[in-house]
Amino acid sequence: MTIGQRIAQKRKELVLSQEALGSKLGVSRQSIYKWEADSALPEVDKLIALSRLFGVSVGWLLGVEEPPEADAAPAETGGGLTEAQLKMVEEIAGRYIAAQPSPRKRRRWPWVLAAAALCLVLFHLFDRLDRMNGQYVNLQNSLYRVESSVYGQIGSLSNRVEEILKAQNSLVADCGVELEAVDLAANTVTFSAYAVPKTYVEGMAVEFLAENGETASDRLGSVGEEGPNQRFSATLSIPLTDHITLSALLVPPDGTRQTQLLDQFEGLYSASLPQVEVNSDLMWMDLEDSTLVLNASSHERYVYIREVTPADASLTAAVANIRVGLFKNQKLAAWAEPCEKPDSFHGFEEFDFYQLPELRLSLTPADTVQVAAVVTDIYGRVTVSQDVPYILDESGDALTWPDSSETDPDPAHWQYGG
Repeated sequence: MTIGQRIAQKRKELVLSQEALGSKLGVSRQSIYKWEADSALPEVDKLIALSRLFGVSVGWLLGVEEPPEADAAPAETGGGLTEAQLKMVEEIAGRYIAAQPSPRKRRRWPWVLAAAALCLVLFHLFDRLDRMNGQYVNLQNSLYRVESSVYGQIGSLSNRVEEILKAQNSLVADCGVELEAVDLAANTVTFSAYAVPKTYVEGMAVEFLAENGETASDRLGSVGEEGPNQRFSATLSIPLTDHITLSALLVPPDGTRQTQLLDQFEGLYSASLPQVEVNSDLMWMDLEDSTLVLNASSHERYVYIREVTPADASLTAAVANIRVGLFKNQKLAAWAEPCEKPDSFHGFEEFDFYQLPELRLSLTPADTVQVAAVVTDIYGRVTVSQDVPYILDESGDALTWPDSSETDPDPAHWQYGG
């Protein structure tokens, strides 16, 4: 018999349930069940408790001693085992346990193979996701190119439609305007223009008009000379301004008059004026009770400027004179004087330096204060180049940036005493 069968036999002889036996030994019913099923072995102290309860030796329970006498009855033994008996029990239990077949070792290679297979699957999955991501990016790029192409075609088509509509509504089959010359000394500009009427009638006349956008008296006309293929042309000179419009007035023999726009020119006058870049550290000047303070040690007293060369310098006049000043609400507060470049400015070789005088300038909230250069060209024309205008905030404690960066170069809007 096995250990489990011996325990079950003795338990039944004592008419004990598994739960009752477990209660006497201080273990659960499941432990008794496992012992009797030989799926687990009692510990040494439990073997000793069983031997005492059943009135048998530990060796008999382990199957290494003869069965007890038939008339032997279970009895409680007085006292515990001696040290020699305990050693014998441990030796017997050890030999029994050693004699039991060792549990089969789990084979690890199936788990290794499973892990390897999982890694392979994950690798292919991530590789697939990476390729899909690349395809998605390529698709996005393709859609962007298609979208750009469509918008480009729509824009081109819109321009073409606009050109066709203009051509359909135009009174001329062909026309053109060329800027011939700019006379800065006389402050005039000269254009050549031509027009070919779409519907020509014998005896038709074409008059070319130029307007500078200032007054009605600045509308100048010149009757065109008819050339080959009903091509009319003329040359017009007009005062130089920033807004110039040229048109053709078609007059058939019946006296009706129709006007055709030829071209428009913007900013010619401003482009002919010298351009100057103005810089200052006005933002960092000291304020005392809403008063701007410049003393002898103020680094912010220095202003540095330089001329700016435009893309087409042939239309720009040369500088004759520059005066730099500090302005409050576009009214002169103090002129600055030319000076040497301070040692504290490193670089800036292309700049000319000016120094503002010591002063105290009272301000009220919403006042603007800025540095500006009054520039006169060799033809006596004047323009004003300016640094950023700063505004005293409502608290009166600091200068702030303006909401707009627009500048006002018109000297008529500045007060500086000539």
